[in-house]
Amino acid sequence: MTDHPLPSTTGNSFNALPLSPAMQETLQQLGYLTMTAIQAASLPVALAGHDLIAQAKTGSGKTAAFGLPLLTNLNPRRFAVQAMVLCPTRELADQVTQEIRRLARSADNIKILTLCGGSTMRPQIASLEHGAHIVVGTPGRIMDHIDRGTLNLEALNTLVLDEADRMLDMGFVDDIAFIAKRCPTQRQTLLFSATYPDGIARLARQFMRAPQEVKLAEQHEESKIRQRFYEVSNEGRLQAVATLLRHYRPVSTLAFCNTKQQCRSLLEALHAQGIRALTLNGDLEQRERDQVLIQFANRSISVLVATDVAARGLDIAQLEAVINVDITPDPEVHIHRIGRTGRADENGWALSLCSPSDQRRVMTITQMMGIKPEWHELAELQNEEVTKLVPPMTTLQILGGRKEKIRPGDVLGALTGEAGFTREQVGKITVTDFSTYVAVARNIATEAVRKLSAGKVKGKTVKVRAL
Repeated sequence: MTDHPLPSTTGNSFNALPLSPAMQETLQQLGYLTMTAIQAASLPVALAGHDLIAQAKTGSGKTAAFGLPLLTNLNPRRFAVQAMVLCPTRELADQVTQEIRRLARSADNIKILTLCGGSTMRPQIASLEHGAHIVVGTPGRIMDHIDRGTLNLEALNTLVLDEADRMLDMGFVDDIAFIAKRCPTQRQTLLFSATYPDGIARLARQFMRAPQEVKLAEQHEESKIRQRFYEVSNEGRLQAVATLLRHYRPVSTLAFCNTKQQCRSLLEALHAQGIRALTLNGDLEQRERDQVLIQFANRSISVLVATDVAARGLDIAQLEAVINVDITPDPEVHIHRIGRTGRADENGWALSLCSPSDQRRVMTITQMMGIKPEWHELAELQNEEVTKLVPPMTTLQILGGRKEKIRPGDVLGALTGEAGFTREQVGKITVTDFSTYVAVARNIATEAVRKLSAGKVKGKTVKVRAL
């Protein structure tokens, strides 16, 4: 303890951490001023070089909690893989890569590679040959590269397991053990997990060195997520979803069903009502899945319908509502589902449809959460005569992406420069290997397609279409 108590804010300020001045400046530029609870608890431990097991959910700021230590351990002048992050899904790997890129922007030319299934091997092998400092990927694809001898881990000093519980659920336990055994023993291992099943402790015992544990008994703040339960008959379930959407009018809603068939039925019912919705299911090719997620994150479709398996690793920044079309038998899954809304400083609705046979499940869930269920009548909402629910944005697809060296700034420049639109009319811009997606205000979509097609992006004529 110091003799001089510091003002309470400094305890949560990044300035208190042993980071380089350049990194401190980057954090300020990115608007990282105070640490989240998980960052404040884990960063001092991780930056001191200890192995760490941290319980943290998506949206808690955990990427910076492991991104800062692995960047601190990095020697940019050494062209070898020095850090590796294992993620359960490609979406999460992409998000982690983007976030580490932002944190690394002050350092000289740090190369970060994403290695996931669903993409062809050859470009990944070529990129590895050119040398990378950090790899982020899914266990299966990382194992392929180790087997082929295309990924050399001799220089590795930091191994991160992100959403370790999800990776165990998905059956990756042997793969993770295989990969960890191929890493140098003198390394730092950081493990992050939203829940703490037995498998995590077993995994940690296999290959972590005296890990320190950081657990935050952090339930979702009651005020942020407002939960309501509605009793329905099984046959009235799908119609009830449209009723809820018309009444609450969320811009983005994630609707959970327990089966793929129920997802398909709900999608048909919503389309029949003129509501823009798409579904995520395991049958989609990776490229189609990416397109669905981009359109949803861009706020150009109102509802994303998914099963729990299809929605794994999904993190949408502004999600106004989660609707449980079917009640899950697993209370932890329910808590995980609704925890995707009410992020950061936003409020969110969690609306659950329950048939009489679901009553026992609802009791188990609410007991585990320590709350009393708030029941409402659908009949209260029936009489809403309102305008159609229309998403505010449209997503445009431009043929050409990273392979053509297109960057978000090029697209923004084309739209706000020659085409004459304002910055406010342009939303998220996502660049993939072969395509670029940009959200624009719905009322300018047709004109934006016309002007982009007639003009140039990065000095080249491009093909553009509205999705």
